[in-house]
Amino acid sequence: MKKLLCAALALAATTALAQTRWDLPSGYNANTFQVQNLQWFAAEAEKASAGKLKIQVHPGASLFKANEIKRAVQSGQTAIGEFILSSAANENPLFGVDSIPFLATSYDESRRLDEVSRPGLEKVLREQGLKLLYTVPWPPQGLYTAKPVASMSDLKGTKMRAYNPATARIAEIVGAQPVTIQLAELPQGLATGTVQNFLTSSASGVDSKLYEHVKYFYDVNAWLPRNAVVVNQRAFDGLDKATQDAVLKVAADAARRGWQLSEQKDAEYMKELAAKGMTVDLTSEGLKRELKTIGQRMSAEWLQTAGEDGQRVLSAFSAAARK
Repeated sequence: MKKLLCAALALAATTALAQTRWDLPSGYNANTFQVQNLQWFAAEAEKASAGKLKIQVHPGASLFKANEIKRAVQSGQTAIGEFILSSAANENPLFGVDSIPFLATSYDESRRLDEVSRPGLEKVLREQGLKLLYTVPWPPQGLYTAKPVASMSDLKGTKMRAYNPATARIAEIVGAQPVTIQLAELPQGLATGTVQNFLTSSASGVDSKLYEHVKYFYDVNAWLPRNAVVVNQRAFDGLDKATQDAVLKVAADAARRGWQLSEQKDAEYMKELAAKGMTVDLTSEGLKRELKTIGQRMSAEWLQTAGEDGQRVLSAFSAAARK
């Protein structure tokens, strides 16, 4: 009996030593579909690797703030993480292509943009020591305001939330003051008057209970920003081949699952916003026209910084749309 117990303890110790543990930080709350998809990915990766890899998800910016996660993965402070791609647009314009207003405004268009921009995105991340596992979009960005808005000029002089360079630029163009604030901190910012209006998804409006602070939602479908799950390349290379293959397969499944969830839940979230007392404008044609004009200006500005790499992405996107 003693020998059996010792053998069991030795086996348990060997298994523990053989298991790789990764922390996966996210800047979003546990109730969001993005984090729920991360939880699914983590659980499936552990099963697919036969327990060799255990991933612990840390939601709500509990491990790193949202804008610190990408750098933390690059530096090896954590092996894997999730961040919104456009938040890194100041590093390289390709990170911000999905936030050019009215470039890709539907799930089909967003999928095409994801496909044509992926090779360039993977190259940039590879040069930074990162490996892209998968991306999942948020629902289309709508305009939330404390007061009714008939024109973008009505936002002049207000405090407008910015979560990436694109939203900061929109605020500047319409004469608003851009205020950089992460989603986890947005309800407090609204409660204290730090922010008065913002562009974000129907999902964020429900998950963060933003309807408690603002009462108007304009469904302008400005763009679909993507979250990316990336892994430190050295950490990935440290896995055996079978575990690497398992992670990549589960990542592909998590991508398909996440895209389907995003599209399915958008309609549910829109109904929920209305049920919570928000005035939901599903047409917003005037605001859309104004934002399209802003989008054309920002697209030209983006191309100036993105150069030939950016032009290749936009040309491929246009070509794919014609097929």
